[in-house]
Amino acid sequence: METFVVFFLSGLSYGLLLFMLSAGLTLIFSMMGVLNFAHASFYMIGAYAAYVLADKVGFWAALVLAPLLVGALGAAFERFSLRKVHQYGHVPELLITFGLSYLVLEVVRLMFGPANVDYRVPEALQGPMFTVAKLQGEGVSLLWGAGSPELCNAAGNNCTQFPMYRGFMAGVALAMLTSLWLLLTRTRVGLIIQAALTHPDMAQALGHNVPRVMMGVFGGGCALAGLAGVIGGNAFVTEPNMAASVGAIIFVVVVVGGMGSLAGAFIASVLIGLIQTFAVTIDVSVASVMQNMGHQVNFDHWSYPFLRITVSQMAPILPYLLLVLTLIFRPKGLLGTREE
Repeated sequence: METFVVFFLSGLSYGLLLFMLSAGLTLIFSMMGVLNFAHASFYMIGAYAAYVLADKVGFWAALVLAPLLVGALGAAFERFSLRKVHQYGHVPELLITFGLSYLVLEVVRLMFGPANVDYRVPEALQGPMFTVAKLQGEGVSLLWGAGSPELCNAAGNNCTQFPMYRGFMAGVALAMLTSLWLLLTRTRVGLIIQAALTHPDMAQALGHNVPRVMMGVFGGGCALAGLAGVIGGNAFVTEPNMAASVGAIIFVVVVVGGMGSLAGAFIASVLIGLIQTFAVTIDVSVASVMQNMGHQVNFDHWSYPFLRITVSQMAPILPYLLLVLTLIFRPKGLLGTREE
């Protein structure tokens, strides 16, 4: 039970990090109809910017400054590059963002080298946030911090710790989600964004600068990716291939949730985070289940190697399997409404 709770919270924190990444891409697609292939590159820029800034001004200042820097770079890219090809359709947009991703990759390699950098979790956020303890004769208890070594090491007791930084990641993601929802639904800026999304010509006629709004949305989406890079780069690894490792999973989240749906992206992010987290703990295959049920498995059968594959070995491909099933049974995604 205690292991289940910790794995559930870990999967939830990972899913919220995925949502922070996919939220920016969803906003950009909803507003501009642009599938930004370089979105994961802004995630990488955020991680490297935080690595440099944290060494100069500290992690907490980098947590604010790095996303602002990434947002400014994204806005500049939209203003001076993407906007010039927007009128020519989706293919030029895809090509220019695809080219940007390669450009960012090569620049990062030139500046920081091909190996990972030493971007660490700050000392204030190291260690366990709480400990879930299963005590003999008392059931499951929640202990703040690392818990008592004497208690956890006693015979019949079992303790599982939840890292403080995982809780911090989840807290930042939830704060971002709340702020984004309030911005889009409770402020004048949000009303202008929604008006420019659904009726751009009317918004332009009322005096609003729709191209500037689009630039702000693109920059804001990139800033969210940069924020994810700040808190995700030290939790996992900061290296030149980090954009490629998360780039594909971001598009899986957006498609499964529904193109242009923030609520769908949130549900898909949490779902994929939980699936991947729990899948790595399930060391069960079809062959083992059949043997436990008393069936004889023919080891010489051509399909047996496939039957021996465990769920934990399939964990990396489960999100893509979910993507295929979604495209077959619900092409618009879980909450998608966009037609094109």
